[in-house]
Amino acid sequence: MSQTDDSPPNEADADALSVPAFPRLPERVRRAVVGVLALTAGLGAAVAHPPWSIWVGLLGYPLLMALTDRATSVRSGFWIGWIAGFGYFLVSCWWVAEAFLVNPAQAWMAPFAGSLLPAGLALFWGGATAVYQRYGAGRGVERVFVFAALFGLFEWLRGHILTGLPWNPAGATWAAGSAPSQIAAYVGVYGLGLLTVLGVCAPALLAGPGRWKVKAGYLAAGTVLITGLFISGAARLSGADLRLTPTTVRIVQPDVDQQAKWEPDQFEAVVRRYVNLSASQSGARPDVVIWPEGALPVTANDAFSSWVGPSIDRALEPGQTLVAGFSRAEAGRDGEPSYFNSLFVLHDSGQLRIAAIYDKYRLVPFGEFLPLGGVMSATGIRSLVHVPADFSAGPRPRPVDIPGAPRAQPLICYESLYPGFTSSEGGRPGWIINISNDAWFGRTSGPRQHLNLAAYRAIETGLPMVRATPTGISALVDPWGRVGPRLEPGESGVLDVRLPEPAAPTLYAKIGDLPFLIFVVLLLISGLRFNSETRISKSQGA
Repeated sequence: MSQTDDSPPNEADADALSVPAFPRLPERVRRAVVGVLALTAGLGAAVAHPPWSIWVGLLGYPLLMALTDRATSVRSGFWIGWIAGFGYFLVSCWWVAEAFLVNPAQAWMAPFAGSLLPAGLALFWGGATAVYQRYGAGRGVERVFVFAALFGLFEWLRGHILTGLPWNPAGATWAAGSAPSQIAAYVGVYGLGLLTVLGVCAPALLAGPGRWKVKAGYLAAGTVLITGLFISGAARLSGADLRLTPTTVRIVQPDVDQQAKWEPDQFEAVVRRYVNLSASQSGARPDVVIWPEGALPVTANDAFSSWVGPSIDRALEPGQTLVAGFSRAEAGRDGEPSYFNSLFVLHDSGQLRIAAIYDKYRLVPFGEFLPLGGVMSATGIRSLVHVPADFSAGPRPRPVDIPGAPRAQPLICYESLYPGFTSSEGGRPGWIINISNDAWFGRTSGPRQHLNLAAYRAIETGLPMVRATPTGISALVDPWGRVGPRLEPGESGVLDVRLPEPAAPTLYAKIGDLPFLIFVVLLLISGLRFNSETRISKSQGA
């Protein structure tokens, strides 16, 4: 086709959002329309996630693909993806700003935190659409393979580059424990995201070139793929055989908010609340008691050398075990202390003893360490970390022995976002312990999404998960990701639960992301090979 855009080609290429999808509109209006549509695509994909689960929002992915198909340059393709990604992560991660409201003196930083994080994460969406614009956009119907593969690949990169932040990958759109979520047992959450995007993007082909019979065939195939997620997942759930071990676990949720915990006059009250909730109630005697991450506003060094240690000991009966999160200090070779965010396994064998310690491996940038420590200290961000220095990372996660219970894989806080952190070193663990401090984020969507993301680790590994937080949501998750007994945000109390037996080892637990990466490569080869013939003219109308 001939060029129909009134602007010169070089002017169109220079504009970040010049897309000839609306040829009758003035260029400035056209750019605004494309920007609004891109933002709508990201917002829609975001609200498809729990806790909203508005599945029609999944149509944001084909809208994003259709807009990129008509981008005039790699640069415009990038900005379309970045705007969509910004909307997506703004909805997904806005609760991060809540942490800066804990200390009123730092409230001014909340808008920056709430916008800079989405802006940074959106770079991965922009990267995916930029590469797609260069190599796949505007070609034949098989371009849907290229879009899904590149989007899935950049999602995987988002979870790995610079320690990664795999918050709300596309696969986690499906609530953990639902039928579609079960596919993560075979291909992981990244593989599930790839299949989801591939299936829902078929409608984007309707606006492009190709025979209608071929388009209809791909649309039907996409429908079959999404339907297949439901059917195959339901079949897996129908074979779920939930069996319980003799081990009883008590999950303690005291409902202590973050600001109150650090008030000096509240210290004794906080300790007493944990101790009283942990003590046996109504004749129940759990084998294991679990406290959340950073349960007490004191290091383990200080706690065990003061009245706090004996108080904890009195809350336990002989033979019981307490699993609790504490920060701890350890003398370094240079005489300077190193600080760790740790999980302690404390066993009462007549007297309280430390049975095991797990040090957090994946630390939170700007929360537990500052990448630019000297510079960032001057901004006051360090005050979010209640130790005088950065935390140090522990060794890669591995299971620990729990007296009175099966071996367990600890995951502290946002380590539960990362697939593949459950190790079988020394034998397969019997369960996952996830302690977290979601009190930073109040009663926002953050704690609910965190639970959904953490529950995917149960699906991927076939292991039950016990999750403890100070303000919610504390819960038992079975090996199929289904959330059982739970304490909601703002509730104070305990959950006494029988620990489920693990399910059979999953394919994902055995080979990890290998099927996902193979599928990405195959889709790219197929899409690029069969799409080398045709290309949409950049002047074609919507």
